[in-house]
Amino acid sequence: MVKKTRMMSDYATIYVNHVCWLLRGMNLMVRRYKEKVKSVLKWGKIVLPLSTMRFYPPQFILRNPVLEGVKAAFQEGHEVAVVVFHLNDMNELSEQLGQSQSHQFIKHTKKFFRSAVEKEIDKQDVITLDDFYGDGLTLYIKVDYTRHSLSEIDLGMRKIVYIVEHSLQKAYPYLQPVFKTGYMFVEKKHLSIQDAIGRAQRQAIAMAEKRVKSEFNEMVYLMKRIISKKDIKLLAQPIIDVATKEVRAWEMLTRGPTGSVLESPLPLFSVARQTGLLYDLEMIVIEKVLEQIKAAKCRKDIFVNCTPLTLGNIRFTRDLKNLMQQYKDIPPRQITIEVTENDSIEGLKNFIYNIKMLRLLGYKIAMDDTGAGYSSLSIISDIMPDIIKIDRSVIQNIDKNSIKESMLKGLMLVAREAGSLVVAEGIENENEASVLTRNNVDLAQGYFYARPTALVSAIAT
Repeated sequence: MVKKTRMMSDYATIYVNHVCWLLRGMNLMVRRYKEKVKSVLKWGKIVLPLSTMRFYPPQFILRNPVLEGVKAAFQEGHEVAVVVFHLNDMNELSEQLGQSQSHQFIKHTKKFFRSAVEKEIDKQDVITLDDFYGDGLTLYIKVDYTRHSLSEIDLGMRKIVYIVEHSLQKAYPYLQPVFKTGYMFVEKKHLSIQDAIGRAQRQAIAMAEKRVKSEFNEMVYLMKRIISKKDIKLLAQPIIDVATKEVRAWEMLTRGPTGSVLESPLPLFSVARQTGLLYDLEMIVIEKVLEQIKAAKCRKDIFVNCTPLTLGNIRFTRDLKNLMQQYKDIPPRQITIEVTENDSIEGLKNFIYNIKMLRLLGYKIAMDDTGAGYSSLSIISDIMPDIIKIDRSVIQNIDKNSIKESMLKGLMLVAREAGSLVVAEGIENENEASVLTRNNVDLAQGYFYARPTALVSAIAT
């Protein structure tokens, strides 16, 4: 009996050991399977399209989604803006929250930023939203000259920050998180795109933080040097009479110092705006325009771009009068002040007053980017411009889109009601030009007619 009991005990021990061995084997298989799945998911992203890695992409040695996205944007003919959202007093907030809550706070911040970016920016324009920056996030977006303006970038940043701050305050009512923003454009002509991206991000961070002894000071220095030396150049693009095909006017376009990071107008004017030097830069542009009119003995009308921020400056009409005193041969009626950028004119106390004064002095007023948004249409009723320029977004492929042609007809009615001439911008082919002819559009400009060039006497007269 004892022998039988001992045998049963031995069988039980063998059975238990066998089961334990099987369980260990199964655990090992499950663990290896999980590791394999994890590896597949991780490395599988290498072959995924960039559109699946827009938000907080992983950084791979074999693949860099930011670099690929920027290269693709350049190949499509776009500029790339690097926008930094910097959280003030991150260390202080971390102390208030503690380690576990800080982690949750960062998680919520990333979630709210993604939601805000998806709400405020077209999906096609988002390259990536990155969290590889200590006290904030970095957004990379495609920028198209024909669809975007600096004021739109500024407004988009403000809206995103407002949404995120409001959401965080609801989640953490005892905190007051404040985000500062800055942006810079990636330099296309740089030898290394990767280095250009890094430089643009550092400059954007500097703009956001406005740190002493930083690249923000370098940008201020560059802008002040451009202004002190008046180191800009102007190109002229003709505005054509649609009926007669004659040149009726020239629009003057600004470029920064040749070969510099601020040569392109987007970084030039964005840095001027962010460093508080926009007014000084735009007044130098006007001075240079007057110089070129005199040098080229031009008698055609000249369009000069000005932002509402400059036009709303209390000093503007006085400074313009002083400039014109040096060029008495140029009558004010030859100059058309073109209101660019759809900045809100609310709060700009002197904007409407200055517009009225300019009219009394003999200058003509043009409204740019009409049709790009409601804001430009609402400003028309406030300033009743002499000329309305229809945005390229309406004109592009208008020959293939009946809705766009209907929009053109509607804007023509608005212009006629306001007593304004109409200029269609961005004409690139004969088919688009033919739509203007059949709709009796007054004036047009674009690469189909001519590219920007220097205003010399041979063409100006």
